[in-house]
Amino acid sequence: QTLGLASAQTTQLLVEPPWRPAVLWDWVTLTCQGLGTAGATTWYKDGQLWWPEGPENFTVTGSGTYQCDRPGTGRSPTVRASYGWLVLQVPARPLLEGDTVTLRCRGWWNRSVTQVRFYHWDKEVSRSLHGTELSLSPLQLHHSGDYHCRGQFDSSESRSLEQHKSAPVTVTVYEIPIPWVSVWAQPPRGQVSLGDRLVLSCEVAAGTGPLSFTWHWEGLEASLGTSPRLELRHVGDNDSGIYHCQLSNQDSVAESVPLNVTVLAVAPGVSGSLLFLVLIVAVIVGWHRQHHLGG
Repeated sequence: QTLGLASAQTTQLLVEPPWRPAVLWDWVTLTCQGLGTAGATTWYKDGQLWWPEGPENFTVTGSGTYQCDRPGTGRSPTVRASYGWLVLQVPARPLLEGDTVTLRCRGWWNRSVTQVRFYHWDKEVSRSLHGTELSLSPLQLHHSGDYHCRGQFDSSESRSLEQHKSAPVTVTVYEIPIPWVSVWAQPPRGQVSLGDRLVLSCEVAAGTGPLSFTWHWEGLEASLGTSPRLELRHVGDNDSGIYHCQLSNQDSVAESVPLNVTVLAVAPGVSGSLLFLVLIVAVIVGWHRQHHLGG
């Protein structure tokens, strides 16, 4: 599992088992991923050069913070290895809104822990006599922040019944970026007869959290609307033009492909010969009506 939002342009530090902070009794393996050859990996511990020209991966044997460096992609995010009496762990992957996420409070060398309490910042959010996990599901943006846990070791495994407190761990929840936006029109292709109704719909493949919609028309600075649907009940000649919708959340903005709306003076599908026939009939009817009145 990769720490942080992975990018092909950055060095990534993978943790196995995929939890942070890592704990030494899990026999944790760190693997450096990035450009360059395996022999070009440089390792740092606690911010200091630790292992120049080191291997691509190794098993952690000491507590502290670790980073690796690969030529061309730079230094990775840090990974912390803990050896504390009580450790609160979070999955070592990007945490996206809507995910199912579990935090776990663990005793030193997997010793049994009771009376566990979980805190978000300094506010207690959960307590359990024997449970050691906290579920944040579905994950929401307000779940971001610092967490820690408190717990008590069984008397058979510890000389003291004093409460122990874990070091804080930071949870960062990311919104899912908006991948693409499309506009659908009724009538199809945005070809609408003069005076008829036009409905444009803005659709998105994915995206979480509150989404803001705005409709735009070429040449007009002000938005036309702020809902997923834009309805023009009686289109006029000046409604022709290029339309597009824009979606945004707190992390990203996406625009649809522009749609060319054409207002037709004659209903679509009416052929020239049929129109000529209609005009002839109208002329004949008018002539007969005038002749009858004159007689």
